[in-house]
Amino acid sequence: MPAIETDGLTKRFGADVLAVDDLDLTVEEGEVFGFLGPNGAGKSTTINVLLDFVRPTAGNARVLGLDAQADAAAIRERIGVLPEGAELYDRLTGREHLEWIARTNGLQGTVDYEATLDRVGLTAEEAARPVGGYSKGMAQRLAFGMAILGEPDLLLLDEPSSGLDPTGMQEMRTIIREEADRGATVFFSSHILGEVEAVCDRLGIMNEGRLVATGTIDALRDELDLDASVSIEVDSVPTDRGLESVDGVRAVETDGTTLTISVDDPTKKIDAIRHIDERATVLDVRSTDTSLEQLFNTYTGNGENERDPSAAEVAGGEAAETAAEVGR
Repeated sequence: MPAIETDGLTKRFGADVLAVDDLDLTVEEGEVFGFLGPNGAGKSTTINVLLDFVRPTAGNARVLGLDAQADAAAIRERIGVLPEGAELYDRLTGREHLEWIARTNGLQGTVDYEATLDRVGLTAEEAARPVGGYSKGMAQRLAFGMAILGEPDLLLLDEPSSGLDPTGMQEMRTIIREEADRGATVFFSSHILGEVEAVCDRLGIMNEGRLVATGTIDALRDELDLDASVSIEVDSVPTDRGLESVDGVRAVETDGTTLTISVDDPTKKIDAIRHIDERATVLDVRSTDTSLEQLFNTYTGNGENERDPSAAEVAGGEAAETAAEVGR
């Protein structure tokens, strides 16, 4: 049974804004799924429909086998959510936020607050302080702890590393993998492509309300006719390189004693290297495959659209209440 499944999901705002357009999406149980797209692509609207914060214009969505609208209350008991820009209550301590989530969702006596705080990198001393004095990174760590409290079956994370330093981002990636390893499904949206590439099993790319690509990164690379490249540093560039005659070589750039060779198939790199090795002394070789950034730009046209209208209309200033309502 898929953890998330949408069928023809469509959401319009007024007569002119088509935020989500006939979305068919399947996220399998236990996988880490990255949800990508430029601003205004429809990501936030999709998440808000899954959480029953907005109702679809057409189509339907199922979460953990339940109807996202008819069974919203039952779904919220089994999911954890980290909304983008989550706002906390300044006067409550970090621990009190976790206790509040536990009370809201009937988790009292079943969760270890200290273990959760330690897991997200907050000390007992920090947890005893009002969050009004927290840094942005500390607040984000706490909000993540609120999401994972009680081992939910599904985590919905919207820009989870916002405000975190590199160490915090790495620690969050580790926790995400740990959550998946225990059987949870993780569905998250992020603009940090390296983060997605490091932790995701599969990804989906939205553009202008439509799902334009879905699959593993390797599968998406295979679908596109994009160059891979190899940079070869030599003692001196041979006068008669002859690289243009090597099968698969598309372009050659020279920068001092470094040749950067673009090929139409990664397996052709070795042919280019051998060709140069026969004509010069090779000092260093650096190989590059199609990056996730190249894939993203190709599928989305490297453009920025209008902001997603639902983000402001639905979230407003109620992010902290949202975290409690959705179940973690």
